[in-house]
Amino acid sequence: MQLILSPSLIIGVIVAYFLVLILISYLTGKSDSNSSFFIGDKSSPWYVVAFGMIGASLSGVTFISVPGWVATSEFSYMQMVLGYLLGYLVIATVLMPMYYRMNLTSIYSYLKERFGNSSYKTGASFFLLSRVIGASFRLYLVANVLQFAIFDNFGIPFEITVVATILLIWVYTFRSGIKTIIWTDTLQTLFMLIAVGMSVYLISVDMNLSFSALISTIEESDYSQIFFWEGKQHFVSQFLAGAFMAIVMTGLDQDMMQKNLSCKSLGDAQKNMFWFSIVLVFVNLLFLSLGALLYMYAANNGITFNKADDLFAAVALSGNLGVGVGVLFILGLIAAAYSSADSALTSLTTSFCIDILGFDDNSGAKEVQQRKLVHLGFSALLVVVIVIFKEINNDSVIASLFKVAGYTYGPLLGMYAFGLFTKLNVKDNLVPLVAVLSPVIAYVLQLFIPFGFELLIVNGALTFVGLLIIIRN
Repeated sequence: MQLILSPSLIIGVIVAYFLVLILISYLTGKSDSNSSFFIGDKSSPWYVVAFGMIGASLSGVTFISVPGWVATSEFSYMQMVLGYLLGYLVIATVLMPMYYRMNLTSIYSYLKERFGNSSYKTGASFFLLSRVIGASFRLYLVANVLQFAIFDNFGIPFEITVVATILLIWVYTFRSGIKTIIWTDTLQTLFMLIAVGMSVYLISVDMNLSFSALISTIEESDYSQIFFWEGKQHFVSQFLAGAFMAIVMTGLDQDMMQKNLSCKSLGDAQKNMFWFSIVLVFVNLLFLSLGALLYMYAANNGITFNKADDLFAAVALSGNLGVGVGVLFILGLIAAAYSSADSALTSLTTSFCIDILGFDDNSGAKEVQQRKLVHLGFSALLVVVIVIFKEINNDSVIASLFKVAGYTYGPLLGMYAFGLFTKLNVKDNLVPLVAVLSPVIAYVLQLFIPFGFELLIVNGALTFVGLLIIIRN
């Protein structure tokens, strides 16, 4: 893949981008209290949260991978996206009212109230594990692009690239956490959508397509089928998987819910969730449409690439569409990755402080200093895990590790479902055992039954059954 952007130009773009983020951090970070860091003093405008959550729910993986998926799965991903709507409805009408009623800072405090301390620590630990792996993998992809585009030209080791990448996040989040991220995520979502939207526009101009011709070209392509009624892509399977994925990866995830809990009221948080879910449908459709255009454009212009994930980069950095598309690609990639990674670092810090160390959001100066050390510690941990991914240097192993993170949501799904839909009490000290055994059994079942995304549901069901076995008389 030939690089048309000079390293100095890319560095200039990145420096300018992060100077804007740091300026936002300065303007929003007047207070470094734990209340500001954890829940933004409950003063976040719902519409800003809603827009910023679009970028946070996507990532560098989405930015790179979703357009590449259309060659093998066409637009079938939209079946899951439609399922998300059902999941977000459950979050807005069932989970959010409970979180606000209990006045939670960490959503896993619910497990302590419902089952006991062991269940509480188990839920928080599963979240911490999954977020460390997921955030590290996303940042690994971005660091790889930066290494290829910039730092290889200067002989700078990958490890230094990773440290610089994490340091940039730390700089604009260490003081006010979620209060800053609400606004930086909004900016990053805007950059990401501009990058995708302008790429679609410039490709359509190059292909001499009007808006109506663009729509018909995508509809008539080999990539545009949405609904499938057989095989792994069956609509019912994909729709239900999407609904449950939304519930666990948003409603049971401290990272995503922390933003919602920073809204002024339950009503504002619900408006945020409703509008966010609707806009997200169109954003995903835009990504898939871009994928169809990229494949057609690459075929027409003889642009080659090694794998589907390289498609967007191959076209954007080919030079055919000009330097502007390359700059937009770099900006969009960084925005997509950092909008999920910065909130992940903040939520990891929040969950560890609240759930493991026992802080509250009104704690004093000593706890503020401890929070900053935890924040720095998780930054260092992300560096270590990213470097380990690089040392493994095996895409299939890395994909497997990323999939492991998905297993961690199954126990959370089962525990919350059991708590919400039964009035039974369990032997709290045995909950960690159930939570560990459930994904292990699910993994063994996966060896014999080729589950797709619905493995999450199976994992949650196993946890639910396990809790039934350990009910307290």
